[in-house]
Amino acid sequence: MKRSNPKARTKKPHAAIPQQSPDAAPAGWAEILREIAEASGISLLLVEGHQPPALALANNNSICGALQSSPEHVKLCDPYCGEAHARATAANTITHYRCHAGLHCFATPLEFDKDRKLAVIGGRAFVRGVDYRELAERFRSGDLQDLFSDELFRNVIFADEAALDHAALRVSDTARLKLTAPPIAQITPSKAATEKTVEQPAAEVEFPGTEPDHRVASNKLAPAESLEPRSLADSIRRFSEQIDASDPSQTYQSIVARSADLLHAERSSLLLFDESANRLTMTASRGIPAAVADVAPIAMGQGIAGAVLRENRPLVATVDELGQSSLPERRYKTSSFISYPIAIGQRRFGVLNLADKIGGGAYDLHDLSVIDLVAPQIALALERAQWQQRANQFQLMSITDPLTGLHNRRYLEARLAEELSRSKRYDYPLSFMMIDIDDFKLYNDFNGHQAGDRALEIISQCLHAALRKVDVASRYGGEEFSILLPQTTLEEAGVIADRIRRKVMTTKFPHGASQPLGMVTASIGLSCLSSSLNSAEAIVRAADRALYHAKSHGKNRAYAYHPIQGTGRPTSADSQEQ
Repeated sequence: MKRSNPKARTKKPHAAIPQQSPDAAPAGWAEILREIAEASGISLLLVEGHQPPALALANNNSICGALQSSPEHVKLCDPYCGEAHARATAANTITHYRCHAGLHCFATPLEFDKDRKLAVIGGRAFVRGVDYRELAERFRSGDLQDLFSDELFRNVIFADEAALDHAALRVSDTARLKLTAPPIAQITPSKAATEKTVEQPAAEVEFPGTEPDHRVASNKLAPAESLEPRSLADSIRRFSEQIDASDPSQTYQSIVARSADLLHAERSSLLLFDESANRLTMTASRGIPAAVADVAPIAMGQGIAGAVLRENRPLVATVDELGQSSLPERRYKTSSFISYPIAIGQRRFGVLNLADKIGGGAYDLHDLSVIDLVAPQIALALERAQWQQRANQFQLMSITDPLTGLHNRRYLEARLAEELSRSKRYDYPLSFMMIDIDDFKLYNDFNGHQAGDRALEIISQCLHAALRKVDVASRYGGEEFSILLPQTTLEEAGVIADRIRRKVMTTKFPHGASQPLGMVTASIGLSCLSSSLNSAEAIVRAADRALYHAKSHGKNRAYAYHPIQGTGRPTSADSQEQ
């Protein structure tokens, strides 16, 4: 296909910033950092000035790696880890700080080498679940969304402040011993360190009509199993995998079951928010005597769940503390419960309730911190389930064309709007094509409508053979077809269009030889998401205009729409024949 040569429609990524320069590290220190990092479960970096790069790096937090390797985002870290060496060497003692991402770190100077000013940055760990949740929301829908990827959460680190203090002391002890100490695994903190009590930050939970509860939460970030930080990260990843299913009802039930397991709850329920009706409806439950369908909807602001959703703040309490009593038919074993709003930013999905803790104990802020850690995964799973549910609803409305088996125009328009939103959010390319069978009216008039219907069926088979699984083919109307190509540049779409065109012209149709070109052919118009084509209507209209040019310039061609700068008129290049 001969086409115009438009400018690239995706950003060319800058070269990643190197994270370490190991050749400049003092002998033996890379291994020392690795052993301490493995023992403590935190990140450690040896630096000699502004960072990045470090001289040596062990167990780096994958979130920090993504931020600091990005030329566009490293500036967010510069006032924190970037200047940590300067702060540590100026203070000549261990200094603690919390960065823009909510990660807790320390910086400690090293004096074993008088010829060099060295320091170690340690930590890069989440101490509070709420910090992790807020950062996940920034990646999902805030200022960091263009960094979002599966690799981002490959090695997320959770720890407590005591772990950071002990690691800092191990680093300092090793430096004082000038590398003559026994292996790191045998070094123990000083007596002062082991006797030090580190108060953990309290998760702030507000009950309706009361002041914030400032009780200190446990420094454990896991339920009764007391998982180590690295195990907790693995547990969170497993939780995310377990609640994600292709069937929305299975997703809802898995969220209820896995959350109950995590918090040792005999009873749990998930209420989804219907924005149009402004109410919560129970969707899945575990351990509740009543059937889900028999539980009445709850209006926004009414009852405990309604108030929690309205305020968008979790509640850890007992029924007695709220001055209420539970209905006898609900048969609760204890009065303690957690009611937790599931949201991404200002978008509210519903409320998760947990009650009847196994063993009869009361829920506390430690339990709340565990839900804080998995709440972003629950919200993302609910978002995917909602889309799947909408797709199922479209299916009930007949989203397929009965003749060709392709999707119909209604489904195409819904998917185009969804993919367009996703492409804008993550800066993905998106292309679209309109396809028209050349001289189809003649084919119909000369051979009859049954032959015409058979030709349409054969065209749909050609599309299936030429397209990828991710492409969305639909019958737009009559003899027109459309193809939505997610994450596809205009150049890539051109290759696919030419493949479709050639497939049609080389396929035998019952009456193809009687057509004006001696065969059944198709003309194709292409368009793509750009600054001037940034709505579904504009993208479809541009592809339709390109199709018109293909039809009026000889047919059996593929034209790409590309506006001439300053005129708004399209320029199109074609592919034809052979």
